[in-house]
Amino acid sequence: MKIDYTQFYQLLEGTPLEPWIELLPERIAYGLRYERHGLLPKWEEVLGQLPNVEATPSSLSARDEGIASTNEVELKTEVRVEGEAFLKLEVLLKEFHPWRKGPYHIHDVHIDTEWRSGWKWDRVRPHLQSLEGRTILDVGCGNGYHCWRMVGEGAGLVVGVDPSPMFVCQFFAMKHFIQNPRAWVLPLGIEDVPEAQGAFDTVFSMGVLYHRKSPMEHIEQLKSFLRPGGELVIETLIVDGPEGYSLSPNGRYAKMRNVWFIPTVQTLEGWMRDCGLTNVRTVDITTTSMEEQYSTDWMTFESLPDFLDPADPTKTVEGHPAPKRAVVIATN
Repeated sequence: MKIDYTQFYQLLEGTPLEPWIELLPERIAYGLRYERHGLLPKWEEVLGQLPNVEATPSSLSARDEGIASTNEVELKTEVRVEGEAFLKLEVLLKEFHPWRKGPYHIHDVHIDTEWRSGWKWDRVRPHLQSLEGRTILDVGCGNGYHCWRMVGEGAGLVVGVDPSPMFVCQFFAMKHFIQNPRAWVLPLGIEDVPEAQGAFDTVFSMGVLYHRKSPMEHIEQLKSFLRPGGELVIETLIVDGPEGYSLSPNGRYAKMRNVWFIPTVQTLEGWMRDCGLTNVRTVDITTTSMEEQYSTDWMTFESLPDFLDPADPTKTVEGHPAPKRAVVIATN
């Protein structure tokens, strides 16, 4: 396995995204330049060492037989990886540490990620327009976990973007085993994505808005990718309070850098309406629990239990309200 987008470009031919075929190679090469991360050459080498297997169809949806009760992505094959090959596979996959979104199961290797990402998907999926046959943009997709879940719901093509070379390598490691051409992750930030006016049926921005200095500009950019009648899904941190209020942390929030605005639900809905979106509705509000986000052997750094005040878990270590997240959906 290597990082190769040749098949992706072929899929773009004859679609509204065909102009990307000329624009993306240079941008992707820039996103994967070795100066971005010193471990990138090693990760590429590890990708080349992954064992070849004959994969059977993967279980990417809760509708698939055999899906775990937590709706993890199950990857099943007829050819099992056993003995020394099994141990080597686990060692190879751990080279991509930290694994944040998941979990995944690869040939009996359980990648126990920081987030139970299937829980978030369970909160989002019931409220979506059907994804069957849709062209989807997933902004800030990490290693592409939710991209695979969208494919499991019948999406025709899912384009994930994330600037982290590590997450891109994790995605291609999973793609080596899933062998499904309908999901791709590009090493781009949202500001590097070429214009594609109205080219997507559904656009997701999950866990991104609070990292943007101009949240309304972010919403307007997301909207520009949507066709008329398309659906925008924003999942983000929120705080309690009146319409018009946003928390703007002085310093870090839950030890995170670059957190600029955490709005109330009413404020976020107002921003979306001001950007010209319709049918704006909040479909879920959930306080993040230590059962959903925590450190594991596959993500050994600090996690949610370390971000909260040990004397008062309703607050972060900085004294802000503990993380609470909302899903807001709107129509273009």
